[in-house]
Amino acid sequence: MLSAKSTLKNGKVVKMGKEDIGMEPEDHDETLKQDEEVASSTDNEEKDAKNIHEETEEEEKTLEELKEENKILSDKMMRALAETENIRKKFFKEKKDAEIYGGTKLARDLLSVLDNLNRALESVDDEMVEKQNAVLEGIELTKKELLNTFSNHEINELAPEVGEKFDPKFHQAMFEGPHPNIEKGNIIQVMANGFTIGDRLLRATQVGVSSGAIENKEEES
Repeated sequence: MLSAKSTLKNGKVVKMGKEDIGMEPEDHDETLKQDEEVASSTDNEEKDAKNIHEETEEEEKTLEELKEENKILSDKMMRALAETENIRKKFFKEKKDAEIYGGTKLARDLLSVLDNLNRALESVDDEMVEKQNAVLEGIELTKKELLNTFSNHEINELAPEVGEKFDPKFHQAMFEGPHPNIEKGNIIQVMANGFTIGDRLLRATQVGVSSGAIENKEEES
């Protein structure tokens, strides 16, 4: 026999509150059903909130991973660009060097032609100037044109003056001798001008170097 505060539902004894006493069984069942729906709804909301929280954590984690991956890719891209730029610079340098220094052997051989033109002009006297003016003019024009061609290919002449300091980087000492007015180690004669091609020495200037002032034996005696 059930008490006034209990009822039987689906084979189970369900306690009834004060507000349930006096209700019809149908109304009581409806109230229980609503309570169950509210409890189920609350459970679902809690589950949804938990799922949203987990999804948010996953999204935050994924965002951090994407940032890190983006950083790595950016670093790789910058390295690749730097390497490409280095390759480009190296290519253009090698190309320029090939253009400048590719004709080094030919330029060195042409220096002999220039030397012969200089010797021809140095051997001319006043009488030859009067009689063979056209020939001399032709030699001078040939020399000028050859020097212009050298200049166009970055081949420049080294022409030191007598009295300048001897520089072993650009000068070749052909002999050494005393000189009354020029200090030891300075140039006393230029035998053949030198040339550079680009930043390199094509031919050193051939010079004579002073060994010091001439000693006056009469003053010593």
